[in-house]
Amino acid sequence: MSEIDILSFGETMAMLVAEQTGDLATVEHFHKRIAGADSNVAIGLSRLGFNVAWLSRVGNDSLGRFVVETLIKEGLDCSHVDVDKQHPTGFQFKSRNDDGSDPQVEYFRRGSAASHLSPQSITANLLSARHLPATGIPPALSASAREMSFELMTRMRSAGRSVSFDPNLRPSLWASEREMIREINRLAALAHWVLPGLSEGRLLTGLEDPADIAAFYLDQGAEAVAIKLGPEGAYYRTHQAQGFVAGVPVAKVVDTVGAGDGFAVGMISALLEHQSFAEAVQRANWIGSRAVQSRGDMEGLPTRAELFTEFEDANREQAHSYI
Repeated sequence: MSEIDILSFGETMAMLVAEQTGDLATVEHFHKRIAGADSNVAIGLSRLGFNVAWLSRVGNDSLGRFVVETLIKEGLDCSHVDVDKQHPTGFQFKSRNDDGSDPQVEYFRRGSAASHLSPQSITANLLSARHLPATGIPPALSASAREMSFELMTRMRSAGRSVSFDPNLRPSLWASEREMIREINRLAALAHWVLPGLSEGRLLTGLEDPADIAAFYLDQGAEAVAIKLGPEGAYYRTHQAQGFVAGVPVAKVVDTVGAGDGFAVGMISALLEHQSFAEAVQRANWIGSRAVQSRGDMEGLPTRAELFTEFEDANREQAHSYI
């Protein structure tokens, strides 16, 4: 394979999305897509022209084949996806909400193939990637997947590669909230760029103010922190500067799932293109706003052509103030 820009890892599930509104128990028709925060980010970066390697596991089943085929169509290198003959591909059901509220999601992922990811899945050539985007989801899947997360983040940072971390909290996957907070903060300490939502940051640090939350992670070893504030935008802080970037106005929110993944795509892509942290937050806000206007977890993520045409128009209207 050619040089790797991004090494991304985690679980991609099959997703059955309701075609009618209402309780999932009453819905009769669904259509099949894929879901997974880590692969959403990988797809977003691939659409922007980065060479992305995907490290994962799927079951030896039709859903696993569907997942891999979909990721390959999105341009991901799936040669490091193992097919597990003992464990199934995870999947989920997702409701359809037309009022902009969060959809109902039911997961069927316990004991999935991806939960059996482990450090043995890591090969030396993968560590040549420029960047590792990590989230708090793989370490929540199992002890071996958590060990792999720590191993990848440690080795990539030691090799001088950049590492980002989005907590992406999934409390239901952890044995306790206390364990989740401890392990997520240990992982965040291995990242250069930490990207929590405001409610996540408050839970993880016990602090209320975005500036204090950011300072907590800077003290732990991060170089920069961006805190997502929802429609209001985002606050960022580095060791040299801090600021607020206003959110992009949205006429109608269609689907909130995937907005944070879009934000991560914007941050990572801009920083790898050597833009400033403030400029990266601006792009991140725009991609996040685009994501909520499309039905589906990753359908709204832009191509590079769309980024440079539509974002420039939005950029001229977006207010940007510094603290």
